[in-house]
Amino acid sequence: MIGAFLHESWDAMRYNRRRTVLTIVGMAWGIATFVLLLAYGNGFGNAINAIFASFGMKTMIIFPGRTSVQAGGQKAGFPVRLTLDDVDLLSGIPQITRIAPEASIRPLIQYGNRTFEFVTLGTTPNAVEIKVLEIDEGRFYDAGDELQLARVAVLGWEAKDKLFSGRNAIGENIRLNGVSFDVIGVLKPKMQEGDNEVNRVVYVPFKTLRTLTDTKYLNAIWIGYETEDYNQLETTIRSTLAEQHKFDPSDRRAVNIFSLMVQVHQFRVLTLGLRILLGFIGALTLGIGGVGLMNIMLVSVTHRTREIGTLMALGAKRRHVFFEFLAEALAISFIGGILGMALAYSLALCAGRLTFYSAMASHGEGGDIELVIRPATVLIAIAVLTLVGLVSGMLPAVRAASLEPIESLRYE
Repeated sequence: MIGAFLHESWDAMRYNRRRTVLTIVGMAWGIATFVLLLAYGNGFGNAINAIFASFGMKTMIIFPGRTSVQAGGQKAGFPVRLTLDDVDLLSGIPQITRIAPEASIRPLIQYGNRTFEFVTLGTTPNAVEIKVLEIDEGRFYDAGDELQLARVAVLGWEAKDKLFSGRNAIGENIRLNGVSFDVIGVLKPKMQEGDNEVNRVVYVPFKTLRTLTDTKYLNAIWIGYETEDYNQLETTIRSTLAEQHKFDPSDRRAVNIFSLMVQVHQFRVLTLGLRILLGFIGALTLGIGGVGLMNIMLVSVTHRTREIGTLMALGAKRRHVFFEFLAEALAISFIGGILGMALAYSLALCAGRLTFYSAMASHGEGGDIELVIRPATVLIAIAVLTLVGLVSGMLPAVRAASLEPIESLRYE
């Protein structure tokens, strides 16, 4: 029975080729637009994740602050200074997997006749994983370098370029405020917006930095963690430090805790909203194609009125007529859907990466948008296409099935 319906639908489509081709093109364009809009939403979400992942998603940074409310015997406005004792204390929190103290100076850095002022950070080897630092050449310093107070340095990509102008830096000697350091590594460039100095940084072992400056008080503490409940972890950190430094745990200005996952969550909500909007627009575009299909099928019913009357006179039941026209509508929809899918995949491959973050940041190509057609996208497109085909074919099929045989045979 199904084979007979499909055969009759195919014959009808062949008889009205021009009309059928135009309708298929409309459906193909609608499904291609729908798939590409969803693919753009997927690519936007991936780009946002790539941007945050380059800086470490499950990362918190603790900065010293100043109390804003009175607690115990401490007046408001009392400075809270972070020390290595705080690092040891926070290390005992089970959710924290990595922790690194950070102190900084801005010394004169010399190589040959070149002199620059670059931010120099003293931190521990844990910073590699927490900050997602990737080595381009050489290596990062390790626990042995820390223990021996080794005078070694790892250069940010831009710092190396300015000091060495493309020449090899590994094994060379630079001077920080007149103190000699050996270059043992160069970092890969990170995404950098505006005048951000993320690539103009020099890293040295935390204990070695003590030979250049007083590191009793820290500029920041970097934390890596694994728990999904980052809000609870932040509360635990604040409470722990509040007990240590005698400030009110509800005083958010006493220590400033920057949680990257808060930003990630906000952008994920934005991305979800964008995907829903793009899907809605794509569904409307596909719906316009469905309206075109419905109109064409209604015209087909009108042109084939005498044929319908003849079929009914020969014994065809109304449900047979109904399913024949519905099958024709679905056949046009799915042929258009296959062509639309092929068009969407072709355009996605040809488009490559669309400029997004690289327009705002140096080395931001990893944050550009790539059209991603996921299996879930294809399944959603098939479901919407089936719905549009059914809705578009239902009215013409009902009209055809409701015709009276005698009146249809008289139709001119």
